[in-house]
Amino acid sequence: MNVPASIGNDNNTANRSANRSAVVLLSGGLDSATTLAMAQHQGYRCFALAVDYGQRHASELKAAARVSETAGVTLKVVRVDLRTIGGSALTDDIDVPTGGSVGIPVTYVPARNTIMLSLALGYAEVLKASDIFIGVNAVDYSGYPDCRPEFISAYQSMARLATKAGVEGAEIVIHTPLIQLTKAEIIRQGTALGVDYSETVSCYQADDEGRACGMCDSCRIRKAGFAAASVPDPTRYY
Repeated sequence: MNVPASIGNDNNTANRSANRSAVVLLSGGLDSATTLAMAQHQGYRCFALAVDYGQRHASELKAAARVSETAGVTLKVVRVDLRTIGGSALTDDIDVPTGGSVGIPVTYVPARNTIMLSLALGYAEVLKASDIFIGVNAVDYSGYPDCRPEFISAYQSMARLATKAGVEGAEIVIHTPLIQLTKAEIIRQGTALGVDYSETVSCYQADDEGRACGMCDSCRIRKAGFAAASVPDPTRYY
C-alpha cells in the first residue's frame, strides 16, 4: 500500500526518527493503535507501554497485546490501581453515561494522563529513548482536560526539569500526532497505514470478549468516525 509521506508527521518529528527509540502509550484503543502505526511509519523503534489502572474495560489490555503483537513491538504492562482513588465511572461504582454528557464527563479519570506520561517518561529514560508518543485528541473527544495541547505543552516543560536526560540536554520529546485530527481523519490515516481496527477496543464498558456497548461516548464517537471516513466499522457489539 502506498502511504502518503505526510502521514504521521508533526512539527516535533522532523529529522528525529533515524535510529531513535520511542515509547508509545498503547491503551488498545483506536487512537493509540493509530499512533503506534504513525510512529513506526516515521522510522522509530517502538516500545509499547500499557497501563493497567483498574479500568472496568480491562479487555482493552488484551487489545493492546493484540495490537503490539501485530505491529511486532515489545509491550510492557505497568499496574497502578486507580480504583483506590476512584472518582470516575471507569474506576468506581458509577454508571457509564450512555446519553451524552455536558461538561467534563464522569468517565474522566483524575490524573490518568499525567500518571501515564510519567510512567512513559521513566521508561523512556531507562531505554534511553528520545521520544514518547501519546494518542490524545482535542477534536472528537470526550472533553477531558488532560487531552488538550495546553496540558501537553506544560508536561513537556516539566519533563525538561524532572529528568536526568533533560538536565543533561538530551530532551525527551512528547509527540501528539492526533491532537488536532478529527476521528475520521485518524481512521483514514490508520487505514492507509494498515491498522487493523478489529483488534482494537474503545468502549468504556466493553465485555470480557471486547464487544462494545455502542452507546457510551467513546462508542458513539468511534462509530461516527467510521461513518464520516467512509470506512467499514469492524467493531463488535454486544
